[in-house]
Amino acid sequence: MNNIRSTLATVWRIASPYFSSDDKWAGRGLLAAVVVIELATVFLTVLFNRWNNVFYNALQERDQAVFTYQIGYFCVLAAFWIGLKVYQLYLNQWLQIRWRRWMTTRYLGGWLHDANHYRMQLLGDAADNPDQRIADDTQRFVEQTLTLGIGLLSSVVTLASFVVILWGLSNQAPLHLFGNDIGIPGYLVWGALVYATLGTVLTHLIGRPLVDLNFRQQRFEADFRFNLVRTRENAEQIALLGGEPAERTRLLDRFGFVVGNWLSIMQRTKKLTAFTATYSQAAVIFPYVLIAPAYFANKIQLGGMMQTASAFSSVQDSLSFFITAYRTLAEWQSVVARLDGFENSIRGGDALAQRQDIIHVKPAGGDTIDLDDLLVTLPDGKPLLTADGFSLRDNERTLVTGPSGAGKSTLFRAVAGIWPFGRGAVQVPANASLMMLPQRPYLPIGSLHDAVVYPGEAAQFDAGRVREVLTAVGLPQLAARLGEEAHWNRMLSLGEQQRLGIARALLHRPQFLFLDEATASLDEPSEAALYRLIAEKLPGTTVVSIGHRATLEAFHQRNVTLVRDGDRFTLRDKVEATAS
Repeated sequence: MNNIRSTLATVWRIASPYFSSDDKWAGRGLLAAVVVIELATVFLTVLFNRWNNVFYNALQERDQAVFTYQIGYFCVLAAFWIGLKVYQLYLNQWLQIRWRRWMTTRYLGGWLHDANHYRMQLLGDAADNPDQRIADDTQRFVEQTLTLGIGLLSSVVTLASFVVILWGLSNQAPLHLFGNDIGIPGYLVWGALVYATLGTVLTHLIGRPLVDLNFRQQRFEADFRFNLVRTRENAEQIALLGGEPAERTRLLDRFGFVVGNWLSIMQRTKKLTAFTATYSQAAVIFPYVLIAPAYFANKIQLGGMMQTASAFSSVQDSLSFFITAYRTLAEWQSVVARLDGFENSIRGGDALAQRQDIIHVKPAGGDTIDLDDLLVTLPDGKPLLTADGFSLRDNERTLVTGPSGAGKSTLFRAVAGIWPFGRGAVQVPANASLMMLPQRPYLPIGSLHDAVVYPGEAAQFDAGRVREVLTAVGLPQLAARLGEEAHWNRMLSLGEQQRLGIARALLHRPQFLFLDEATASLDEPSEAALYRLIAEKLPGTTVVSIGHRATLEAFHQRNVTLVRDGDRFTLRDKVEATAS
Protein backbone atom coordinates (compact mmCIF):
# COMPACT_ATOMS: atom_id res chain seq x y z
CA MET A 1 0.00 0.00 0.00
CA ASN A 2 2.83 2.40 0.83
CA ASN A 3 4.44 1.59 -2.52
CA ILE A 4 1.19 2.40 -4.34
CA ARG A 5 0.82 5.71 -2.48
CA SER A 6 4.44 6.57 -3.24
CA THR A 7 4.01 5.77 -6.94
CA LEU A 8 0.79 7.81 -7.19
CA ALA A 9 2.45 10.73 -5.38
CA THR A 10 5.32 10.59 -7.87
CA VAL A 11 2.92 10.44 -10.81
CA TRP A 12 1.07 13.48 -9.47
CA ARG A 13 4.35 15.37 -9.06
CA ILE A 14 5.37 14.58 -12.64
CA ALA A 15 1.98 15.03 -14.31
CA SER A 16 0.27 17.92 -12.49
CA PRO A 17 2.64 20.74 -13.58
CA TYR A 18 1.43 20.37 -17.18
CA PHE A 19 -2.16 21.06 -16.21
CA SER A 20 -1.01 24.24 -14.44
CA SER A 21 1.31 25.35 -17.26
CA ASP A 22 0.84 27.87 -20.06
CA ASP A 23 -0.85 25.08 -22.04
CA LYS A 24 -3.21 24.23 -19.19
CA TRP A 25 -6.48 25.27 -20.86
CA ALA A 26 -5.85 23.19 -23.95
CA GLY A 27 -4.68 20.27 -21.81
CA ARG A 28 -7.63 20.48 -19.42
CA GLY A 29 -10.08 20.88 -22.29
CA LEU A 30 -8.77 17.86 -24.18
CA LEU A 31 -8.68 15.76 -21.03
CA ALA A 32 -12.25 16.76 -20.17
CA ALA A 33 -13.38 15.87 -23.70
CA VAL A 34 -11.73 12.46 -23.50
CA VAL A 35 -13.35 11.80 -20.10
CA VAL A 36 -16.81 12.91 -21.28
CA ILE A 37 -16.55 10.65 -24.32
CA GLU A 38 -15.54 7.74 -22.09
CA LEU A 39 -18.59 8.34 -19.88
CA ALA A 40 -20.76 8.46 -23.00
CA THR A 41 -19.40 5.10 -24.18
CA VAL A 42 -20.21 3.60 -20.77
CA PHE A 43 -23.77 4.89 -21.16
CA LEU A 44 -23.95 3.25 -24.59
CA THR A 45 -22.69 0.02 -23.02
CA VAL A 46 -25.66 0.13 -20.65
CA LEU A 47 -28.00 0.60 -23.63
CA PHE A 48 -26.34 -2.33 -25.41
CA ASN A 49 -26.91 -4.43 -22.29
CA ARG A 50 -30.64 -3.62 -22.29
CA TRP A 51 -30.76 -4.31 -26.02
CA ASN A 52 -29.52 -7.85 -25.31
CA ASN A 53 -32.63 -8.59 -23.25
CA VAL A 54 -35.12 -7.38 -25.85
CA PHE A 55 -33.27 -8.80 -28.86
CA TYR A 56 -32.79 -12.33 -27.51
CA ASN A 57 -36.34 -12.45 -26.17
CA ALA A 58 -37.53 -11.59 -29.68
CA LEU A 59 -35.45 -14.48 -31.01
CA GLN A 60 -36.88 -16.85 -28.40
CA GLU A 61 -40.44 -15.76 -29.21
CA ARG A 62 -39.81 -15.64 -32.98
CA ASP A 63 -41.11 -12.05 -33.10
CA GLN A 64 -39.84 -10.77 -36.49
CA ALA A 65 -41.15 -7.23 -36.09
CA VAL A 66 -39.33 -6.67 -32.80
CA PHE A 67 -36.26 -8.43 -34.21
CA THR A 68 -36.16 -6.09 -37.26
CA TYR A 69 -36.63 -2.99 -35.09
CA GLN A 70 -33.86 -4.06 -32.72
CA ILE A 71 -31.47 -4.57 -35.65
CA GLY A 72 -32.07 -0.95 -36.69
CA TYR A 73 -31.74 0.25 -33.09
CA PHE A 74 -28.45 -1.62 -32.79
CA CYS A 75 -27.13 0.09 -35.95
CA VAL A 76 -27.92 3.51 -34.45
CA LEU A 77 -26.15 2.65 -31.20
CA ALA A 78 -23.20 1.21 -33.12
CA ALA A 79 -22.89 4.36 -35.24
CA PHE A 80 -22.72 6.54 -32.12
CA TRP A 81 -20.25 4.10 -30.54
CA ILE A 82 -17.94 4.19 -33.57
CA GLY A 83 -18.04 8.00 -33.79
CA LEU A 84 -17.25 8.37 -30.09
CA LYS A 85 -14.36 5.91 -30.25
CA VAL A 86 -12.84 7.59 -33.31
CA TYR A 87 -12.89 11.05 -31.76
CA GLN A 88 -11.79 9.78 -28.37
CA LEU A 89 -8.68 8.31 -29.99
CA TYR A 90 -8.08 11.49 -32.00
CA LEU A 91 -8.41 13.82 -29.00
CA ASN A 92 -6.39 11.45 -26.80
CA GLN A 93 -3.51 11.50 -29.30
CA TRP A 94 -3.77 15.29 -29.58
CA LEU A 95 -3.49 15.57 -25.80
CA GLN A 96 -0.56 13.13 -25.80
CA ILE A 97 1.55 15.13 -28.24
CA ARG A 98 0.85 18.47 -26.51
CA TRP A 99 1.65 17.01 -23.09
CA ARG A 100 4.76 15.27 -24.39
CA ARG A 101 5.95 18.48 -26.11
CA TRP A 102 5.59 20.39 -22.85
CA MET A 103 7.44 17.70 -20.83
CA THR A 104 10.22 17.48 -23.42
CA THR A 105 10.68 21.26 -23.38
CA ARG A 106 10.71 21.25 -19.58
CA TYR A 107 13.20 18.41 -19.26
CA LEU A 108 15.51 19.83 -21.93
CA GLY A 109 15.41 23.15 -20.09
CA GLY A 110 16.29 21.56 -16.75
CA TRP A 111 18.94 19.29 -18.23
CA LEU A 112 20.68 21.90 -20.39
CA HIS A 113 20.25 24.83 -18.03
CA ASP A 114 23.47 26.57 -16.99
CA ALA A 115 25.71 23.48 -17.50
CA ASN A 116 23.44 21.38 -15.28
CA HIS A 117 23.90 18.36 -17.57
CA TYR A 118 27.64 18.50 -16.85
CA ARG A 119 27.14 18.75 -13.07
CA MET A 120 24.78 15.76 -13.23
CA GLN A 121 27.58 13.74 -14.81
CA LEU A 122 30.08 14.91 -12.23
CA LEU A 123 27.75 13.81 -9.44
CA GLY A 124 27.59 10.32 -10.90
CA ASP A 125 23.80 10.54 -10.96
CA ALA A 126 21.48 7.59 -11.31
CA ALA A 127 19.84 9.10 -14.40
CA ASP A 128 21.69 7.00 -16.96
CA ASN A 129 21.01 7.69 -20.64
CA PRO A 130 19.17 11.03 -20.37
CA ASP A 131 18.43 10.74 -24.09
CA GLN A 132 16.14 7.80 -23.32
CA ARG A 133 14.47 9.61 -20.43
CA ILE A 134 13.62 12.57 -22.65
CA ALA A 135 12.87 10.79 -25.93
CA ASP A 136 11.28 7.48 -24.86
CA ASP A 137 10.17 7.68 -21.25
CA THR A 138 8.20 10.91 -21.65
CA GLN A 139 6.28 9.36 -24.56
CA ARG A 140 5.56 6.20 -22.58
CA PHE A 141 4.61 8.12 -19.46
CA VAL A 142 2.06 10.29 -21.24
CA GLU A 143 0.57 7.45 -23.26
CA GLN A 144 0.39 4.94 -20.42
CA THR A 145 -0.83 7.46 -17.84
CA LEU A 146 -3.74 8.40 -20.07
CA THR A 147 -4.45 4.78 -21.00
CA LEU A 148 -4.45 3.59 -17.39
CA GLY A 149 -6.21 6.67 -16.03
CA ILE A 150 -9.05 6.56 -18.57
CA GLY A 151 -9.23 2.77 -18.21
CA LEU A 152 -9.55 3.03 -14.45
CA LEU A 153 -12.23 5.72 -14.75
CA SER A 154 -14.14 3.58 -17.23
CA SER A 155 -13.91 0.58 -14.92
CA VAL A 156 -15.21 2.54 -11.92
CA VAL A 157 -18.13 4.09 -13.83
CA THR A 158 -18.96 0.79 -15.54
CA LEU A 159 -18.87 -0.98 -12.21
CA ALA A 160 -21.20 1.58 -10.63
CA SER A 161 -23.61 1.35 -13.58
CA PHE A 162 -23.78 -2.40 -13.91
CA VAL A 163 -23.71 -3.36 -10.22
CA VAL A 164 -27.20 -1.85 -9.97
CA ILE A 165 -28.36 -3.76 -13.05
CA LEU A 166 -26.75 -7.01 -11.91
CA TRP A 167 -28.19 -6.65 -8.41
CA GLY A 168 -31.68 -6.30 -9.87
CA LEU A 169 -31.18 -9.29 -12.16
CA SER A 170 -30.03 -11.33 -9.16
CA ASN A 171 -33.43 -10.69 -7.56
CA GLN A 172 -35.29 -11.56 -10.76
CA ALA A 173 -33.39 -14.84 -11.17
CA PRO A 174 -32.39 -16.09 -7.69
CA LEU A 175 -29.71 -18.68 -7.23
CA HIS A 176 -31.32 -22.05 -7.99
CA LEU A 177 -29.60 -25.18 -6.70
CA PHE A 178 -30.95 -28.72 -6.35
CA GLY A 179 -34.46 -27.59 -7.17
CA ASN A 180 -34.55 -24.85 -4.56
CA ASP A 181 -34.21 -21.06 -4.68
CA ILE A 182 -31.52 -19.77 -2.33
CA GLY A 183 -32.08 -16.19 -1.22
CA ILE A 184 -28.71 -14.45 -1.47
CA PRO A 185 -29.32 -10.77 -2.30
CA GLY A 186 -27.13 -9.69 -5.22
CA TYR A 187 -25.44 -13.07 -5.50
CA LEU A 188 -24.31 -12.34 -9.06
CA VAL A 189 -22.49 -9.22 -7.81
CA TRP A 190 -20.81 -11.17 -5.02
CA GLY A 191 -19.84 -13.92 -7.47
CA ALA A 192 -18.19 -11.38 -9.77
CA LEU A 193 -16.44 -9.74 -6.80
CA VAL A 194 -15.03 -13.01 -5.45
CA TYR A 195 -13.95 -14.15 -8.92
CA ALA A 196 -12.18 -10.86 -9.72
CA THR A 197 -10.57 -10.51 -6.28
CA LEU A 198 -9.11 -14.01 -6.44
CA GLY A 199 -7.81 -13.33 -9.95
CA THR A 200 -6.31 -9.97 -8.93
CA VAL A 201 -4.41 -11.41 -5.97
CA LEU A 202 -2.99 -14.29 -7.97
CA THR A 203 -2.06 -11.99 -10.88
CA HIS A 204 -0.12 -9.69 -8.56
CA LEU A 205 1.73 -12.58 -6.92
CA ILE A 206 2.69 -14.03 -10.31
CA GLY A 207 3.50 -10.78 -12.11
CA ARG A 208 5.10 -8.66 -9.37
CA PRO A 209 8.71 -9.35 -10.53
CA LEU A 210 7.90 -7.79 -13.92
CA VAL A 211 8.20 -4.27 -12.46
CA ASP A 212 11.92 -4.63 -11.69
CA LEU A 213 12.54 -6.72 -14.81
CA ASN A 214 11.03 -4.02 -17.06
CA PHE A 215 13.05 -1.32 -15.30
CA ARG A 216 16.28 -3.23 -15.93
CA GLN A 217 15.29 -4.05 -19.51
CA GLN A 218 14.90 -0.37 -20.39
CA ARG A 219 18.28 0.40 -18.84
CA PHE A 220 20.04 -2.48 -20.64
CA GLU A 221 18.42 -1.54 -23.98
CA ALA A 222 19.46 2.11 -23.59
CA ASP A 223 22.99 1.16 -22.59
CA PHE A 224 23.36 -1.15 -25.59
CA ARG A 225 22.01 1.53 -27.95
CA PHE A 226 24.33 4.16 -26.45
CA ASN A 227 27.38 1.95 -27.00
CA LEU A 228 26.34 1.26 -30.59
CA VAL A 229 26.25 5.02 -31.16
CA ARG A 230 29.68 5.38 -29.52
CA THR A 231 31.08 2.74 -31.87
CA ARG A 232 29.66 4.53 -34.87
CA GLU A 233 31.03 7.90 -33.76
CA ASN A 234 34.52 6.48 -33.20
CA ALA A 235 34.64 4.31 -36.31
CA GLU A 236 37.95 5.75 -37.54
CA GLN A 237 39.86 5.15 -34.29
CA ILE A 238 38.44 1.62 -34.02
CA ALA A 239 39.43 0.85 -37.61
CA LEU A 240 42.95 2.26 -37.16
CA LEU A 241 43.49 0.15 -34.05
CA GLY A 242 41.94 -2.94 -35.61
CA GLY A 243 39.56 -2.94 -32.66
CA GLU A 244 36.60 -4.56 -34.41
CA PRO A 245 36.92 -7.95 -32.60
CA ALA A 246 37.22 -6.24 -29.21
CA GLU A 247 34.35 -3.91 -30.04
CA ARG A 248 32.18 -6.80 -31.21
CA THR A 249 32.91 -8.71 -28.01
CA ARG A 250 32.15 -5.67 -25.86
CA LEU A 251 28.87 -4.97 -27.66
CA LEU A 252 27.81 -8.61 -27.52
CA ASP A 253 28.55 -8.63 -23.79
CA ARG A 254 26.21 -5.68 -23.31
CA PHE A 255 23.63 -7.27 -25.58
CA GLY A 256 23.96 -10.37 -23.41
CA PHE A 257 22.45 -8.38 -20.54
CA VAL A 258 19.53 -7.46 -22.82
CA VAL A 259 19.00 -11.10 -23.79
CA GLY A 260 19.40 -12.46 -20.26
CA ASN A 261 16.91 -10.02 -18.76
CA TRP A 262 14.52 -10.56 -21.68
CA LEU A 263 14.56 -14.31 -21.05
CA SER A 264 13.61 -13.61 -17.45
CA ILE A 265 10.76 -11.41 -18.67
CA MET A 266 9.68 -14.18 -21.04
CA GLN A 267 9.55 -16.76 -18.25
CA ARG A 268 7.59 -14.49 -15.95
CA THR A 269 5.29 -13.33 -18.75
CA LYS A 270 4.61 -16.95 -19.75
CA LYS A 271 3.39 -17.71 -16.24
CA LEU A 272 1.34 -14.53 -16.09
CA THR A 273 -0.20 -15.10 -19.53
CA ALA A 274 -1.04 -18.71 -18.69
CA PHE A 275 -2.99 -17.53 -15.67
CA THR A 276 -4.67 -14.49 -17.23
CA ALA A 277 -5.67 -16.45 -20.36
CA THR A 278 -7.18 -19.16 -18.16
CA TYR A 279 -8.92 -16.51 -16.09
CA SER A 280 -10.33 -14.77 -19.19
CA GLN A 281 -11.63 -17.97 -20.76
CA ALA A 282 -13.22 -19.13 -17.53
CA ALA A 283 -14.87 -15.70 -17.21
CA VAL A 284 -16.78 -16.35 -20.46
CA ILE A 285 -18.73 -19.31 -19.04
CA PHE A 286 -18.74 -18.41 -15.34
CA PRO A 287 -21.86 -16.16 -15.46
CA TYR A 288 -23.76 -18.80 -17.45
CA VAL A 289 -22.87 -21.38 -14.82
CA LEU A 290 -24.39 -19.10 -12.17
CA ILE A 291 -27.54 -18.12 -14.08
CA ALA A 292 -28.24 -21.33 -16.07
CA PRO A 293 -30.07 -23.19 -13.21
CA ALA A 294 -32.57 -20.32 -12.98
CA TYR A 295 -33.03 -20.33 -16.78
CA PHE A 296 -33.67 -24.05 -16.94
CA ALA A 297 -36.10 -23.69 -14.02
CA ASN A 298 -38.04 -21.13 -16.16
CA LYS A 299 -37.25 -18.33 -13.73
CA ILE A 300 -35.82 -16.16 -16.50
CA GLN A 301 -36.09 -15.87 -20.30
CA LEU A 302 -33.26 -16.16 -22.82
CA GLY A 303 -33.06 -12.38 -23.11
CA GLY A 304 -32.73 -12.01 -19.36
CA MET A 305 -30.04 -14.68 -19.34
CA MET A 306 -28.04 -12.90 -22.08
CA GLN A 307 -28.49 -9.53 -20.37
CA THR A 308 -27.30 -11.07 -17.11
CA ALA A 309 -24.24 -12.60 -18.77
CA SER A 310 -23.42 -9.26 -20.42
CA ALA A 311 -23.87 -7.31 -17.17
CA PHE A 312 -21.86 -9.87 -15.24
CA SER A 313 -19.10 -9.61 -17.85
CA SER A 314 -19.07 -5.82 -17.53
CA VAL A 315 -18.84 -5.97 -13.73
CA GLN A 316 -16.21 -8.70 -13.83
CA ASP A 317 -14.16 -6.78 -16.44
CA SER A 318 -14.32 -3.65 -14.28
CA LEU A 319 -13.21 -5.53 -11.20
CA SER A 320 -10.50 -7.23 -13.26
CA PHE A 321 -8.96 -3.99 -14.52
CA PHE A 322 -5.81 -4.66 -12.51
CA ILE A 323 -5.44 -8.09 -14.14
CA THR A 324 -5.88 -7.01 -17.74
CA ALA A 325 -3.63 -3.96 -17.32
CA TYR A 326 -0.97 -5.64 -15.20
CA ARG A 327 1.80 -5.70 -17.82
CA THR A 328 1.13 -2.08 -18.74
CA LEU A 329 1.14 -1.19 -15.05
CA ALA A 330 4.50 -2.91 -14.59
CA GLU A 331 6.02 -1.01 -17.53
CA TRP A 332 4.41 2.24 -16.36
CA GLN A 333 5.87 1.89 -12.85
CA SER A 334 9.36 1.47 -14.29
CA VAL A 335 8.88 4.54 -16.51
CA VAL A 336 7.66 6.57 -13.52
CA ALA A 337 10.71 5.46 -11.52
CA ARG A 338 13.05 6.48 -14.34
CA LEU A 339 11.48 9.91 -14.79
CA ASP A 340 11.49 10.41 -11.02
CA GLY A 341 15.21 9.58 -10.95
CA PHE A 342 15.85 11.99 -13.82
CA GLU A 343 13.97 14.82 -12.09
CA ASN A 344 15.84 14.14 -8.85
CA SER A 345 19.12 14.25 -10.75
CA ILE A 346 18.19 17.58 -12.35
CA ARG A 347 17.34 18.97 -8.92
CA GLY A 348 20.60 17.56 -7.52
CA GLY A 349 22.63 19.36 -10.19
CA ASP A 350 20.79 22.61 -9.53
CA ALA A 351 21.23 22.21 -5.77
CA LEU A 352 24.98 21.70 -6.19
CA ALA A 353 25.25 25.03 -8.00
CA GLN A 354 23.49 26.78 -5.09
CA ARG A 355 25.72 25.42 -2.34
CA GLN A 356 28.04 27.80 -0.48
CA ASP A 357 30.95 25.37 -0.09
CA ILE A 358 31.82 25.30 -3.80
CA ILE A 359 33.75 27.44 -6.24
CA HIS A 360 31.72 30.51 -7.14
CA VAL A 361 32.16 32.65 -10.22
CA LYS A 362 31.29 36.23 -9.29
CA PRO A 363 30.99 39.39 -11.39
CA ALA A 364 33.48 42.08 -10.51
CA GLY A 365 34.64 45.47 -11.65
CA GLY A 366 37.88 45.99 -13.54
CA ASP A 367 39.30 44.13 -16.52
CA THR A 368 41.04 41.16 -14.88
CA ILE A 369 40.01 37.65 -13.88
CA ASP A 370 41.05 37.20 -10.24
CA LEU A 371 41.46 33.88 -8.41
CA ASP A 372 40.93 34.45 -4.69
CA ASP A 373 41.77 31.72 -2.18
CA LEU A 374 40.89 29.17 -4.85
CA LEU A 375 41.10 25.46 -4.05
CA VAL A 376 40.11 23.08 -6.84
CA THR A 377 39.36 19.53 -5.73
CA LEU A 378 38.24 16.30 -7.31
CA PRO A 379 34.57 15.25 -6.80
CA ASP A 380 35.65 13.08 -3.85
CA GLY A 381 37.18 16.13 -2.13
CA LYS A 382 40.84 15.28 -2.84
CA PRO A 383 42.83 18.55 -3.34
CA LEU A 384 44.02 19.16 -6.89
CA LEU A 385 45.40 22.70 -7.14
CA THR A 386 45.37 26.08 -5.42
CA ALA A 387 45.64 29.67 -6.59
CA ASP A 388 45.42 32.76 -4.43
CA GLY A 389 45.87 36.38 -5.36
CA PHE A 390 46.39 35.35 -8.99
CA SER A 391 45.11 37.50 -11.86
CA LEU A 392 44.74 37.03 -15.59
CA ARG A 393 45.40 40.55 -16.78
CA ASP A 394 43.49 42.28 -19.53
CA ASN A 395 44.94 42.12 -23.04
CA GLU A 396 47.79 39.88 -21.92
CA ARG A 397 48.64 36.52 -23.47
CA THR A 398 49.37 33.90 -20.78
CA LEU A 399 50.73 30.37 -21.24
CA VAL A 400 49.85 27.78 -18.57
CA THR A 401 52.15 24.76 -18.30
CA GLY A 402 52.66 21.92 -15.87
CA PRO A 403 52.80 18.13 -15.66
CA SER A 404 49.94 16.00 -16.98
CA GLY A 405 47.27 15.45 -14.36
CA ALA A 406 48.11 18.67 -12.49
CA GLY A 407 44.63 20.09 -13.19
CA LYS A 408 45.24 22.64 -15.95
CA SER A 409 42.05 21.80 -17.84
CA THR A 410 40.11 21.57 -14.58
CA LEU A 411 41.31 25.09 -13.72
CA PHE A 412 39.82 26.29 -17.01
CA ARG A 413 36.55 24.55 -16.14
CA ALA A 414 36.51 26.29 -12.76
CA VAL A 415 37.03 29.67 -14.44
CA ALA A 416 34.20 28.87 -16.86
CA GLY A 417 31.95 28.14 -13.87
CA ILE A 418 31.19 24.50 -14.66
CA TRP A 419 33.51 22.85 -12.10
CA PRO A 420 32.00 23.38 -8.64
CA PHE A 421 34.19 21.16 -6.49
CA GLY A 422 36.42 23.12 -4.16
CA ARG A 423 36.17 26.53 -2.55
CA GLY A 424 37.04 30.15 -3.18
CA ALA A 425 35.95 32.53 -5.87
CA VAL A 426 36.72 33.39 -9.46
CA GLN A 427 36.13 37.10 -10.05
CA VAL A 428 35.21 37.75 -13.69
CA PRO A 429 34.59 41.22 -15.14
CA ALA A 430 30.88 41.96 -15.33
CA ASN A 431 29.41 41.29 -18.78
CA ALA A 432 32.71 39.86 -20.00
CA SER A 433 32.54 37.27 -22.79
CA LEU A 434 34.61 34.10 -22.33
CA MET A 435 35.23 31.38 -24.90
CA MET A 436 36.79 28.01 -24.11
CA LEU A 437 38.31 26.04 -26.99
CA PRO A 438 39.14 22.42 -26.00
CA GLN A 439 41.50 20.11 -27.82
CA ARG A 440 38.57 18.53 -29.68
CA PRO A 441 35.96 21.20 -30.48
CA TYR A 442 32.28 20.32 -30.57
CA LEU A 443 30.78 20.64 -34.04
CA PRO A 444 27.01 20.06 -34.12
CA ILE A 445 25.52 17.92 -36.88
CA GLY A 446 24.08 20.23 -39.51
CA SER A 447 25.35 22.75 -42.02
CA LEU A 448 28.99 23.83 -41.91
CA HIS A 449 27.82 27.42 -41.44
CA ASP A 450 25.95 26.40 -38.25
CA ALA A 451 28.93 24.38 -37.01
CA VAL A 452 31.38 27.27 -37.40
CA VAL A 453 29.23 29.95 -35.77
CA TYR A 454 28.14 27.71 -32.84
CA PRO A 455 26.94 28.56 -30.20
CA GLY A 456 25.65 31.59 -32.07
CA GLU A 457 22.81 31.65 -34.58
CA ALA A 458 23.56 31.39 -38.28
CA ALA A 459 21.82 34.71 -38.94
CA GLN A 460 24.37 36.52 -36.73
CA PHE A 461 27.16 35.99 -39.27
CA ASP A 462 26.75 36.40 -43.02
CA ALA A 463 28.21 33.78 -45.32
CA GLY A 464 30.86 36.16 -46.68
CA ARG A 465 32.29 36.76 -43.21
CA VAL A 466 32.35 33.02 -42.45
CA ARG A 467 34.14 32.26 -45.74
CA GLU A 468 36.67 34.96 -44.91
CA VAL A 469 37.62 33.45 -41.55
CA LEU A 470 37.74 29.91 -42.99
CA THR A 471 40.24 31.09 -45.56
CA ALA A 472 42.19 32.96 -42.89
CA VAL A 473 42.60 29.83 -40.70
CA GLY A 474 43.82 27.74 -43.63
CA LEU A 475 40.59 26.04 -44.73
CA PRO A 476 39.79 27.70 -48.09
CA GLN A 477 38.57 24.34 -49.45
CA LEU A 478 35.64 24.48 -47.02
CA ALA A 479 34.55 28.01 -47.89
CA ALA A 480 32.31 26.76 -50.71
CA ARG A 481 30.62 24.10 -48.50
CA LEU A 482 28.87 26.31 -45.96
CA GLY A 483 25.42 24.97 -46.87
CA GLU A 484 26.47 21.32 -46.78
CA GLU A 485 25.10 19.27 -43.88
CA ALA A 486 27.26 16.54 -42.36
CA HIS A 487 28.64 15.02 -39.17
CA TRP A 488 31.67 17.33 -39.19
CA ASN A 489 33.42 15.73 -36.22
CA ARG A 490 33.68 12.59 -38.36
CA MET A 491 34.24 14.27 -41.72
CA LEU A 492 37.20 16.43 -40.72
CA SER A 493 40.59 15.58 -39.26
CA LEU A 494 41.33 16.77 -35.72
CA GLY A 495 43.69 19.41 -37.12
CA GLU A 496 40.93 20.74 -39.40
CA GLN A 497 38.51 20.74 -36.46
CA GLN A 498 40.98 22.77 -34.43
CA ARG A 499 41.27 25.28 -37.26
CA LEU A 500 37.47 25.55 -37.23
CA GLY A 501 37.67 26.24 -33.49
CA ILE A 502 39.99 29.19 -34.12
CA ALA A 503 37.64 30.40 -36.88
CA ARG A 504 34.83 30.30 -34.33
CA ALA A 505 36.86 32.50 -31.97
CA LEU A 506 37.60 34.98 -34.76
CA LEU A 507 33.88 35.31 -35.45
CA HIS A 508 32.74 35.73 -31.84
CA ARG A 509 35.66 37.95 -30.75
CA PRO A 510 35.49 37.10 -27.00
CA GLN A 511 37.06 39.32 -24.37
CA PHE A 512 38.83 36.27 -22.87
CA LEU A 513 39.90 33.32 -25.03
CA PHE A 514 41.03 30.10 -23.33
CA LEU A 515 42.88 27.60 -25.54
CA ASP A 516 43.15 24.16 -23.92
CA GLU A 517 45.73 22.57 -26.25
CA ALA A 518 43.44 23.84 -28.98
CA THR A 519 46.21 23.70 -31.61
CA ALA A 520 48.07 20.61 -30.36
CA SER A 521 47.19 18.51 -33.44
CA LEU A 522 48.77 20.98 -35.84
CA ASP A 523 52.41 21.10 -36.83
CA GLU A 524 54.50 23.87 -35.27
CA PRO A 525 54.53 26.22 -38.31
CA SER A 526 50.71 25.94 -38.64
CA GLU A 527 50.29 26.48 -34.91
CA ALA A 528 52.54 29.55 -35.06
CA ALA A 529 50.56 30.95 -38.01
CA LEU A 530 47.29 30.60 -36.08
CA TYR A 531 48.70 32.34 -32.99
CA ARG A 532 49.93 35.19 -35.17
CA LEU A 533 46.45 35.35 -36.73
CA ILE A 534 44.83 35.58 -33.29
CA ALA A 535 47.18 38.39 -32.29
CA GLU A 536 46.40 40.24 -35.53
CA LYS A 537 42.61 39.74 -35.66
CA LEU A 538 41.87 39.85 -31.91
CA PRO A 539 44.19 42.54 -30.57
CA GLY A 540 41.90 43.34 -27.65
CA THR A 541 41.37 39.75 -26.53
CA THR A 542 43.05 38.27 -23.45
CA VAL A 543 44.44 34.87 -24.50
CA VAL A 544 45.16 32.10 -21.99
CA SER A 545 46.69 28.91 -23.40
CA ILE A 546 47.48 25.44 -22.11
CA GLY A 547 50.30 23.84 -24.04
CA HIS A 548 53.42 21.73 -23.78
CA ARG A 549 55.49 22.97 -26.73
CA ALA A 550 58.32 25.33 -25.88
CA THR A 551 57.65 27.18 -29.15
CA LEU A 552 54.43 28.57 -27.67
CA GLU A 553 56.36 30.79 -25.27
CA ALA A 554 57.18 33.18 -28.13
CA PHE A 555 53.50 33.99 -28.56
CA HIS A 556 52.76 34.71 -24.91
CA GLN A 557 53.88 37.56 -22.71
CA ARG A 558 53.53 35.61 -19.49
CA ASN A 559 54.33 32.03 -18.54
CA VAL A 560 52.76 30.42 -15.47
CA THR A 561 53.12 26.85 -14.31
CA LEU A 562 51.65 24.41 -11.84
CA VAL A 563 54.21 23.19 -9.32
CA ARG A 564 53.67 20.51 -6.71
CA ASP A 565 53.13 21.76 -3.19
CA GLY A 566 52.56 18.82 -0.86
CA ASP A 567 49.40 16.95 -1.85
CA ARG A 568 48.38 19.52 -4.46
CA PHE A 569 49.68 21.81 -7.20
CA THR A 570 50.03 25.57 -6.95
CA LEU A 571 49.74 28.09 -9.78
CA ARG A 572 52.82 30.35 -9.97
CA ASP A 573 54.60 32.54 -12.47
CA LYS A 574 57.34 30.46 -14.05
CA VAL A 575 60.04 32.95 -13.08
CA GLU A 576 59.02 32.65 -9.43
CA ALA A 577 58.75 28.89 -9.66
CA THR A 578 62.23 28.61 -11.17
CA ALA A 579 63.70 30.87 -8.51
CA SER A 580 62.11 28.86 -5.71
